[in-house]
Amino acid sequence: MIVLATTVALAFAGLAAIHVYWALGGRHGAVAAIPEAKGKPLLQPGTAGTLVVAVLLTLAAAMVLQRAGVGPRFAPLLINRCGTWGVAVALMLRAIGDFNYVGLFKRRRGTRFARLDTLFCTPLTLALGVATVVIATYG
Repeated sequence: MIVLATTVALAFAGLAAIHVYWALGGRHGAVAAIPEAKGKPLLQPGTAGTLVVAVLLTLAAAMVLQRAGVGPRFAPLLINRCGTWGVAVALMLRAIGDFNYVGLFKRRRGTRFARLDTLFCTPLTLALGVATVVIATYG
């Protein structure tokens, strides 16, 4: 359980670092990270929103570590248990997708984002979701 939780937490930390990089003005990979329609991005996340995502990913890392008994306790047991399940559900919902632009069941497939989502983002999200369900259940 410790190895699984550490691996998941490192993945969350890496994703958080990428979001901080983007929030600070980094552009590498940013264009392909947003779904698009007719060549235009569907959303234009600002600095604050991108940093919020980085903070949430960091909190998710801390939650799974605490749930597995690794590191300091920062949240009461009930909050940690519910939070870990919340992370798991959010990841599984992202993996399923919106049935249009993102996830396993997306219909729009011809964009750079869609290709990267199919090859990388959705499988990673699904793997992290399943791992987080295991941690939430048995941690």
